Amino acid sequence: MRGDTLATWRLAQSLRTDVLLPQPVVAEIEYGLARLPRSERKRRLRKRFSLLLGEIIRAEWTDAVSLAFGEIKASLESRGARLEDFDVAIAAHALAYPAILVTDNISQMSRIQGLRVENWRDRPSGS
Repeated sequence: MRGDTLATWRLAQSLRTDVLLPQPVVAEIEYGLARLPRSERKRRLRKRFSLLLGEIIRAEWTDAVSLAFGEIKASLESRGARLEDFDVAIAAHALAYPAILVTDNISQMSRIQGLRVENWRDRPSGS
């Protein structure tokens, strides 16, 4: 949503079928947009969001995602390392599909065992 040049480039280099947008991400983006006052910025972001929704396949919330959610949340709590439920839900999608989670929140998400994470705002290895 920020229009980061490197992240946008990495997205453009990916096959359309290789990138999935988890439903909790859709909800969080909509929440952020709904909170913004009416403005040109909100209009531009809403347009960008509509473009994303038209181009990126959604990762559905399945039973496998729900089971992964329960396992992740219980594991984090037992270690005293809580995360917001939506972050856990997003990670659960990545584990259930299985997929690499692309996030700016590497430090928090890397606490989840077995979750593979990347930050597309960073330069890829070997670049």
